Amino acid sequence: MGLFDKLHKINDKYKGTKLAPLFNGFHTFLFTPNEVTHGGTHVKAADDLKRTMNTVIMSLVPCLIFGMFNAGYQHYLALGDIEAVEGFFSAAFWSWDNLVMGIIKVLPLVIVSYVVGLAIEFLFAVIKGHEIEEGYLVTGMLVPLIVPVDLPLWMLAVAVAFGVVIGKEVFGGTGMNILNPALTIRAFLFFAYPTWMSGDKVWVHGAVENAQQMAAGKNVDAISGETILGSLAQGHEVHYSVADMFFGFIPGSIGETSTLLIALAALFLIFSKIGSWRIMFSAVVGALVMGLIFNSVVDAGWITEGSKFYTLMSTEFWHHLLIGGFAFGVVFMATDPVTASQTNKGKWIYGFLIGFISILIRVFNPAYPEGVMLAILLMNVFAPTIDHYVVQGNVKKRMKRLKAKTA
Repeated sequence: MGLFDKLHKINDKYKGTKLAPLFNGFHTFLFTPNEVTHGGTHVKAADDLKRTMNTVIMSLVPCLIFGMFNAGYQHYLALGDIEAVEGFFSAAFWSWDNLVMGIIKVLPLVIVSYVVGLAIEFLFAVIKGHEIEEGYLVTGMLVPLIVPVDLPLWMLAVAVAFGVVIGKEVFGGTGMNILNPALTIRAFLFFAYPTWMSGDKVWVHGAVENAQQMAAGKNVDAISGETILGSLAQGHEVHYSVADMFFGFIPGSIGETSTLLIALAALFLIFSKIGSWRIMFSAVVGALVMGLIFNSVVDAGWITEGSKFYTLMSTEFWHHLLIGGFAFGVVFMATDPVTASQTNKGKWIYGFLIGFISILIRVFNPAYPEGVMLAILLMNVFAPTIDHYVVQGNVKKRMKRLKAKTA
């Protein structure tokens, strides 16, 4: 008897027991469910939740691989062991040493994220007696990509447990949560452990340890881990080119730096009809509008050089799309089908406000110059309200047309 036949028999053995969800989860991971509907009219489609999640994961893999290379590259660049690269296909960036360093630092984050998150989901499935939900497959990949490379693993484990239990399971599980689980986890990390999620010493491997050794009076090579947004918020000029920002050769969260790969992932998700192009496009428009407003304020002389918000306000409006986590958040988290607006008109409003508020928070909150996380979470809360008024508006229009015809 083959291995697959044995797995089929084990799954059949535990049907109807408390452990059925556990074995069914492993079974459906390997096999297509053989259940079919009987009678009635129903929609037939080739996709299901698992295929949808796998498609999103495939779009995230290039960002993960690039993040591994960039983690090593930023470390060795800060030490002065390598020179800054030019061009996306530079051999100095795509080196084996950079990849090994990246794997050592990033892979444990991925493993902890999946082990803790899936263990909690399996536990709740067994307790509640329902099937294993595939919702955490994407969240488990998103979480390591939106945190600093040196984040302690125990912090990540605590945050994942909080995000899965409080952010999703208490609402009923996948499809019932009102906040994006990955951003809930990141928000917990930011408010519970702010020194590990902001500042200028957390974005490059070795920077925090290096700073601690220097504070203790030890003579070590300096490693800076400051992001572009961090520099701008403090009124400093940045030395990165537009190409560096677009390709992703900059410090930042593991998967958020390469706008190029994120844009390609956006096209893939739009083409596969998983990501909403309305939300993505309107968010970009909202960010550009807010950026143009700030540029106009500076051009009008209302904010002068040396003022608290001058540097970020005077940043070219379209540069805001290339720095920080804006692109990653808009493509992968603002488009979450569970927490986003459901109506077409609502998606336009929802996306525009995310982009608009992201840049607003980014400029006026120098202590944490990254607004996309808070903007998306805020609009997650208001998404049902937006849809409600869109639907009510449509109802009123139809009622008016009906009255006009019967008059």
